[in-house]
Amino acid sequence: MEISEINTLALTQQLIACRSLSPQDAGCLDILIDILRPLGFKCEKISANGVDNLWARRGTQAPLVCFAGHTDVVPTGPLDQWQSDPFTPAIRDGVLYGRGAADMKTSLAAFVAAITDFIREHPGHRGSIAALFTSDEEGPAVDGTVRVVEALAQRGEKMDYCIVGEPTSVNKLGDMIKNGRRGSLSGTLTVKGVQGHVAYPHLARNPVHEVAAAIAELAQTEWDRGNEYFPPTTWQISNIHAGTGATNVIPGEAKIMFNFRFSTASTVESLQTRVHGILDRQGVEYDLDWLYGGRPFLTKKGDLVDAVARAIKTVTGVDTELSTTGGTSDGRFIADICPQVVEFGPVNATIHKVNECVRIEEVETLPKIYREILVNLLVK
Repeated sequence: MEISEINTLALTQQLIACRSLSPQDAGCLDILIDILRPLGFKCEKISANGVDNLWARRGTQAPLVCFAGHTDVVPTGPLDQWQSDPFTPAIRDGVLYGRGAADMKTSLAAFVAAITDFIREHPGHRGSIAALFTSDEEGPAVDGTVRVVEALAQRGEKMDYCIVGEPTSVNKLGDMIKNGRRGSLSGTLTVKGVQGHVAYPHLARNPVHEVAAAIAELAQTEWDRGNEYFPPTTWQISNIHAGTGATNVIPGEAKIMFNFRFSTASTVESLQTRVHGILDRQGVEYDLDWLYGGRPFLTKKGDLVDAVARAIKTVTGVDTELSTTGGTSDGRFIADICPQVVEFGPVNATIHKVNECVRIEEVETLPKIYREILVNLLVK
């Protein structure tokens, strides 16, 4: 079978033109399926609550290398601040503009271009290749990658290596990859008091005063010291509200929303236990609701980190930096069935911003790096 080369730039433009506002796919998956299926991929749509996901696999042997990413994008923001329509890809001065250009339709196009080139050049390679694409990453992320992972886990299908195409580069392509991410744990703390007149405080109980010492202790607590790969765990208040708006009323309750970004040096259980301990020791009367946004994951230096770093160095000459900074990603779900997960993609300076863009040079170079990763894992 003759395999045609994929024009990564043209494919990226085609994907940007799809108005795939999360959780809508808007036809992106079908475009990618039309390329993967003729290459011998078995393409399976796994859908849940109106969200479409794709699991595509070629081969049955180990090791299995998976490329993962999302087709959905965030809202455009004010259209009058865009220099061109966000869903009409435009090239100006060597830069491609459009919503999703950096996050992450360039990565998706580069994935399939790299896979196509690799199969054409190494038809007898060992192992298998897969793609896991979702349209629910930028939103709640409850019916996207996690549903595919659940389906794969139920039938005992696991990955050996996964490359997530998140835009991880900072100043130039390849200068940073993510070999892990911090976990996210949020809490809504309701402190109970007794409402009353400010002139008669003995007849009331101010919940803000009641919780103040506990807040100070929580803010000053060292939760852990991090480790070789992660910075220390942090605790931050995101919202606090109490009172009726009147200046002469002591509030009856105070509501505080907070978040932990935590490393593998802590666990959900240890953080929860310590928070409750501080509140109880300070004598606070409260209710506390927890929301577990995602566990941390970590891929230590090994086969995948080495393969990605060597590929970047071979293609660009850049010595990459390992990092676990930033928010959460779908890597947290994939880590449940894959021991080695690394994120790598374009420069992230304009993601989620007006006039999101990516340099044409990055569009052309990224598939070469992804292809070299496959060579490192499945040929060399």
